[in-house]
Amino acid sequence: MAVVDRRKQVVEAAAKSFALFGYKATTMDQVARIANVAKGTIYTFFTNKEELFDEILRSIIADMKRISEQKVDENRPFFENLYQSMDALLVYRREHELLIKLFQEVRDFGTPQAKEGLEKIESAILDYLERQISRAVERKEIRSFDPKVISFVLLKLYIALASDWNKVHEPLSEEQIKEFVRIFLAGGLSPE
Repeated sequence: MAVVDRRKQVVEAAAKSFALFGYKATTMDQVARIANVAKGTIYTFFTNKEELFDEILRSIIADMKRISEQKVDENRPFFENLYQSMDALLVYRREHELLIKLFQEVRDFGTPQAKEGLEKIESAILDYLERQISRAVERKEIRSFDPKVISFVLLKLYIALASDWNKVHEPLSEEQIKEFVRIFLAGGLSPE
């Protein structure tokens, strides 16, 4: 088996282990067993568990960026692109087992590395949103406000409506979520 194949095998096994057991409970021994390689093989590619975890996070962020960019059409209005991108990212987050496990681990145990991993993912989303918002301001599709603040509010509002709301209420449909985002933000951001 080629070196590149072994590295990929290790990364896939680690992603599976992190998704099944969380960051805290994943060990290099588990990853080696799942990958069907000697533990020393892992160390030829990664210095430690943290480095392996970071590699997986980079891959997730790259996937999320690709998914978002596929949904953006430069000829569509800002809010339509925003809704398309956010829907795709939330579906990805909901379906990606590792992200689900990280959210559970942070909620249940407060594992610092899991929390830091989620913060890196959120930061990547916020950077992407900030660029889209800056572009919308330049095109005069929305008012000129601080893009960092708008990005933060958009993401938190969308997550609150799509995820947090469901913990105590009947889930909102995607259309309802879009309508609430539009009501809360579009009026305030739309050009006068």
